Amino acid sequence: MHKQAAATYQKTLQTTVNPIEREAFLLVKAASQIQAAKDCWLDREILDTALIYNRRLWTVFISSLLEADHPLPLPIRQNVVNLGYFVLNHTLSIEAKPEVERLSVLISINKNIAEGLRATPSSNK
Repeated sequence: MHKQAAATYQKTLQTTVNPIEREAFLLVKAASQIQAAKDCWLDREILDTALIYNRRLWTVFISSLLEADHPLPLPIRQNVVNLGYFVLNHTLSIEAKPEVERLSVLISINKNIAEGLRATPSSNK
């Protein structure tokens, strides 16, 4: 029942929230999943699920930013793409050699980017 309600909420969110707010939401969701993996460190399934989600999310972000018609200025896009490559590499290295303390970097990046997105004037429309 809870999963069905969450799925309905996410579907509604996708149709009613602007793209910047949706990106912030997804980053917070990824950070929350990684935090749950950190809190339940011995459960490898939770860790794997969180890292795969984070990797997929950042892959989509990078792909979007590499599009020639992306509205962000090129220098900002390049900085976020570079950060995305760091996140992907860090995520893959944790998957290869899990160490609980290394999860904090991913949590921090996702939360900080989400905060930045929410602070932009276009997200307040």
